[in-house]
Amino acid sequence: MPATSLPSRAGARTAALAALTLVGTGLAGVPAAFAQPGGDNGDVKIHKVGTPFDDQRNEPKVCDFYLAAFNFDAGEHVTWTVEPQPRAVGGARLPNSAYPDNTITIEQDGSAQTIPLGLPNGQYKLTWKTDLGHGAGKHKVFRVDCPISKPTAPPGPNGGPPAGGGGLARDDAFGPVAGAAAVGLAAVTGVVWFRVRRRAHGA
Repeated sequence: MPATSLPSRAGARTAALAALTLVGTGLAGVPAAFAQPGGDNGDVKIHKVGTPFDDQRNEPKVCDFYLAAFNFDAGEHVTWTVEPQPRAVGGARLPNSAYPDNTITIEQDGSAQTIPLGLPNGQYKLTWKTDLGHGAGKHKVFRVDCPISKPTAPPGPNGGPPAGGGGLARDDAFGPVAGAAAVGLAAVTGVVWFRVRRRAHGA
């Protein structure tokens, strides 16, 4: 009878909706790792030279530095560049002739480190791209701030006194007082030599 078939159809619809709800709930609980494609994992840090490799802090102000990568997919090949900020034609950048190799391979544990790097003082931007990545790569802005060396003081007196200098230091040999002393000494020596010579000849 038509009156009895309507409730059964309504019950079937309700059961189907409940099943779809359960499926949707189950999919929502799937870990993000299954939904996220490989190659966009991990992070890269700027490290001062001397900071341990496994330290995952970022150090945005450095002098000599290196790049440290964490939690990437094993075996990924990385290409990185460092450019001045703001960009400047002819500005210092990496790679350069001192550091020509700007590629690196991620280790089995998901980490990697570059050799120590150096740049003139200024602000820079790191771009880190992997061969498995799908986006614009990883970026870090940092500042190189090395202490400026003070000019060296001129060297002091060096070695023994100059020949005939009467024990005067090299820096003092041509000073006014020292010059007067040298002239006076020469005059006295000449007088004594003249007297000795006269006596030797009986004059």
